[in-house]
Formats: sequence, structure tokens, C-alpha cells
Amino acid sequence: MKHFLSFADVSDLNHLITSGIEAKRNPFADETLGKHKTIGLMFFNSSLRTRISTQKAATNLGLNVIVMNVGQDSWGLEMEEGVVMNGTKAEHVKEAAAIMGRYCNIIAIRSFAELEDRDKDYAEMVFQQFKKYAEVPIVNLESATRHPLQSLADCITIEEFRIKERPKVVLTWLPHFKALPQAVANSFCEWMNPMNVELVITHPEGYDLDPKFVGKGQVIYDQDKALEGADFVYGKNWSSYTHYGQVLTQDPSWMITEAKMALTDTGKFMHCLPLRRNMKVADEVLDGPRSLVIEQAANREWSAQAVLKEILLGLNA
Repeated sequence: MKHFLSFADVSDLNHLITSGIEAKRNPFADETLGKHKTIGLMFFNSSLRTRISTQKAATNLGLNVIVMNVGQDSWGLEMEEGVVMNGTKAEHVKEAAAIMGRYCNIIAIRSFAELEDRDKDYAEMVFQQFKKYAEVPIVNLESATRHPLQSLADCITIEEFRIKERPKVVLTWLPHFKALPQAVANSFCEWMNPMNVELVITHPEGYDLDPKFVGKGQVIYDQDKALEGADFVYGKNWSSYTHYGQVLTQDPSWMITEAKMALTDTGKFMHCLPLRRNMKVADEVLDGPRSLVIEQAANREWSAQAVLKEILLGLNA
């Protein structure tokens, strides 16, 4: 594995899931793999699980870890080519990425969507520019359109808790008062498509995701109907893709409650976190036996470790 930007960089999903589960059982089996190598973690926005889980996974593999908050620990970075840099950005990505590539063997980046220009967000300029100029493997810690390490952790979680060969997995939109990116929802669909699951996506009309991510997933606009017989319910809010970045509704009836979960086949509830209690999901669900959110978050360490191991094996070859 050279880079890890999306599912397209994965050659064998089952192998990656198995590698994550094996790392969970024996975290330090490959503790010398990253010896004398350095990973730089660059955060353009806030993080809790991603920051800690990736840093811990890297440490498990023997990597030196440098963590930077861009714009606070470093200069603000200009991504556009050919611009007159008379604004707030003091350094261009050409120099910054090239130098980071000399200091680090791997660079991992987290950068959100601005939700103003869909074409610009979906072009993923931050990642493409670092990939172009750093000349070392780039890892996606969440981008404008995808969150692949989260999605791999979701795959690991479903593999651990499935009791059917082909479970029904429902991705449901949840109400929220402000616009959020499509990254987690996009990525979850992208990774569920090759899994042996029945994927159903439910949301109010106007919240359809980019069809290239939906794939073979069945879209149902009636949440109650979609939840019938579900084995896993994955909740997430996202803003409109067609009316880009807009909040078209805050309908509270889409919140997941125990009554909603009763429609499932003793289904388990999943969410990437963070979430706002009793707006998106009721306390009774989050604190009840159906909730997998803590196990799911813990698996972020093992998804990161599985990916970093594959990259290190390539660097050491």
C-alpha cells in the first residue's frame, strides 16, 4: 500500500479487517516495524478519536510521532497554485509538503469540507497537493469527502458483532441544527458495498448522497420502513449534496429512539462520534445494550494500525 486516501487504495479488504482484529489481540506483535521511522500527523481541524487512536497505533508499531495543528503549530498553508500570497497564508504547500516529506516517512492529514463549493471540496486539494509534493505515503485521517479509517473500524466492528452471514445494515440520516459534511456517510457506503451485507440508506428527500458512493445501496425515504429487520443501524447527519452544504430540515422525528430500534431485528446501534445526545440519538439507545459506539471507537486504533502496518511493509520491502 503506497497511500491510503480511499477504498481504492485497498487491495484486499478481508485481509485488512483480519489484520485489525489480529492487532487488537496482540497490539505489539509488530512493534519494531516502524523503528527509526517517523509519521507526521497534520490536523487542519479538531479531533479526539482520530488523533489519539492514530498516535497510539503508530506507537504500537514503533514509529516516532509528530503531531501538528496547522495554523497554530505551523504557518497557515496556501494550497492554490500560481496565487499572489498577499493574504493570511504565510507558506505554500509546495515547500511545506516537500520539507515534511524529508522529515517524515509517512504523513497523515485531517481536513474537513468547507461546504461552500462542492467541486472544490470534492477535488480534495489538500490531499492531492501533499501527495504531489511530499513524495512519501499520505494517509487520510478524514477529508472533505471520505473518512476511510473510520470506515475500516466500522467494518471491523460489524465483522466482530455480526450473527448472520449477510446482515442488513442501515445508514440513517439524523437531525442536526447545522450543516455537516458527507464524508462519513460517503465513506461508510463506499466500504459497505464490497462487504457481504444488505446496505440500506435512509434519509429525508433532498439528502441523497453522490451516487458514486451509494453504489448498490438501496435508498428508502421512509425511516421506519428502512429500519425493519435491521441488524445494524448506523446513524449520521450530513448536509445536502444537491443543495450543497444546506440544511433542508431538522425534523426531530428522525432521531433514533428505543421505539425506532424496536423496529429492527434486535439491531445494534453505531455512530462515529461525537454526537449530540437527545437530538440525534436518545440516551436510552446510547446507554443501552444495543449501543456499539464505544467498541466502534476503540476499533479506530486497530484500523489505523492495520493501515500503517501495510504502508510500513511497503516502505521496508
